[in-house]
Amino acid sequence: MTQQTSRKAIVVFDIDGVVRDVSGSYRRAIADTVEHFTTQAYRPTPLDIDQLKSEGVWNNDWEASQELIYRYFETQGQSRKQLQLDYNAIVAFFQSRYRGPDPNNFTGYICNEPLLLQPSYLEQLTQAGIAWGFFSGATRASANYVLEKRLGLESPVLIAMEDAPGKPDPTGLFATVRELENGIEQKLAIVYVGDTVADMYTVEKAQALDSSRTWIGVGVLPPHVQETAARSDAYSETLIAAGAAVVLRNVQELTPRQIQELVSSSTQSLV
Repeated sequence: MTQQTSRKAIVVFDIDGVVRDVSGSYRRAIADTVEHFTTQAYRPTPLDIDQLKSEGVWNNDWEASQELIYRYFETQGQSRKQLQLDYNAIVAFFQSRYRGPDPNNFTGYICNEPLLLQPSYLEQLTQAGIAWGFFSGATRASANYVLEKRLGLESPVLIAMEDAPGKPDPTGLFATVRELENGIEQKLAIVYVGDTVADMYTVEKAQALDSSRTWIGVGVLPPHVQETAARSDAYSETLIAAGAAVVLRNVQELTPRQIQELVSSSTQSLV
């Protein structure tokens, strides 16, 4: 997003909970799906979903929905083998709520997601010599809907669900970085911004696999946990325990100056 010679750092953004508020869309679709497949016996609360996500391996919301269904029936004395859930049916129902019944014309919950950043913020990063792109577990269609249609970005660097294994596997993060580096030899520091434990674990795994550069995890509090101070504090502590260098209330608090300060302090700590 900037001239190669002027680059100072690379920032990669998660999308859900960072670029857009998904509490009334993805998370609502999870609750709808679990409720449907438990025949209205159980609808998970936002806290239930957060607790599952805090385990760090349920970044895929289809899989998270299935897991919550399994766990409910286990509390009723049924084993997973007995249930034989149809994963494809779970995905189809979820998508009918989130995206809408027509895959080519979105009419579902996705249409009402509040944006959490503005294009002007990304332009500030570009002007400061900071390259940026996106690595998300969302489908490419869903990610492009918010990035291109809602934010008006033109062909941004994006690695989506179809392009890489799910987080916390860092393969997709590495792929995003390669596209943003575009062949330059300098090993720039990488900042990955996310709102879940899986996002922070992704950074730690990237660091373990490539220690030749600095990897920094920045946590963002998704809007639904900011309703009370206690909830915000607990969520912040969870992200920090998972490896976040700092936790912000909104992604736009990650200014070019703060990015440079994070990079400098991380580099010094490695010396």
